[in-house]
Amino acid sequence: MREAKPIRSAHREDRPRRYVLAGRAIEAPRLEAGLYLVATPIGNLRDITLRALEMLAAADVVACEDTRVTRKLFEHYGLSTPLMPYHEHNAETARPKILARIAAGEAVALVSDAGTPLISDPGYKLARAAAAAGHLVSAAPGASAALMALTLSGLPTDRFLFAGFLPPRLEKRRARIAELARIPATLVLFESGARLAATLAELAQQLGAREAVVARELTKLHEEVRRGTLAALAADYAAGAETRGEIALVIAPPPESRAEAGDVDALLRAALTRVTLKDAVAEVAAATGEARRTVYGRALALAKEIDSGGA
Repeated sequence: MREAKPIRSAHREDRPRRYVLAGRAIEAPRLEAGLYLVATPIGNLRDITLRALEMLAAADVVACEDTRVTRKLFEHYGLSTPLMPYHEHNAETARPKILARIAAGEAVALVSDAGTPLISDPGYKLARAAAAAGHLVSAAPGASAALMALTLSGLPTDRFLFAGFLPPRLEKRRARIAELARIPATLVLFESGARLAATLAELAQQLGAREAVVARELTKLHEEVRRGTLAALAADYAAGAETRGEIALVIAPPPESRAEAGDVDALLRAALTRVTLKDAVAEVAAATGEARRTVYGRALALAKEIDSGGA
């Protein structure tokens, strides 16, 4: 990655480029024309780096998801850089305008509403387009809800997958969970409070008795980290545990050892009440790592028991 260099350009507005820290106005060095990806706090406004403040103050414009959200950060640190919206609804029209500004010699900073840009937002298309056009692309690393939840979880961190939000539609959500079940890594997901209990229940049915963590309102006043099995957490939130705020889920990787026969049977019984035998076999084989042929044999036997009214 190239180091950002101060430049002066005839295209750039001559205005104060300062930020305020502990009551003191600090002048930011000029930036080379390019795209700057700047991480912002996920809750606590003090979780911003000095380099991020310098970039936001020195940029010619800051592209953000919601100008109202970003303006709160700007007011806190005395930043006066112009803001422009860049989000999933206007990205196709806004992106060429941003690239044109960079080509004209401007420094453009990109932020998300909270955390590291390009994580669950359309920023990656802008970064890719800027790089393809030969522009400088640099970044100021910082806060990330996904990484903070992972480190707080106490679950393995040597291999992990950030999977964003699961699909809202039931069948697509089940299919995605079945895909994730086969991944030998800790899983990190985002979820809304309204869907949390249902999602945890689906995860418990398809992934089995894995350890998990619900991390809510990280760095904020009502920060909460709740640990347990997927089934226990599903029960907690079905019973009315607090779900307001931003939520990240962290789920332990699948066990290395094969599942016990009783575990396979229990998962199959639960799956057979919801889906076809074929889909139940696919779910349980993915969740346990057992051979599909073995699971299919147990499923046939259990289906016969169920049809005959047996235990």
